[in-house]
Amino acid sequence: MKRFCLLSGSILASLSVAIGAFGAHAWKAYLVSTQRLDTFETASKYQMYGALALLLLGIWQINSGNRFLKLASYLMLAGSIIFPGALYLICITQQNIWGAVAPIGGLSLILGFSCMAMAAYQKA
Repeated sequence: MKRFCLLSGSILASLSVAIGAFGAHAWKAYLVSTQRLDTFETASKYQMYGALALLLLGIWQINSGNRFLKLASYLMLAGSIIFPGALYLICITQQNIWGAVAPIGGLSLILGFSCMAMAAYQKA
């Protein structure tokens, strides 16, 4: 599981930087004209937060592992794809219906961090 976290976290982090740079430079005029620059930046930030959490989970699992860390890993991956993905889709399609999907990703991130807290509590 640690390898899964380190690999997926690294990929998501690199994609976050690449997509963020694309939005800040090549696509900025479009995002400003559609008033979606803030939405795009939020998506990029949360993708990076999830990626960093996955990297942390991978490192954490080198020394110890339990069911909460494993569950947190899956939830973080899901949240790091679903939440920013929904926001990116809003920016690309201009269809606000994707906003109904974003909370699922947000909930996945919240539950992932909660599982991390449970793992820390169990260890203490």
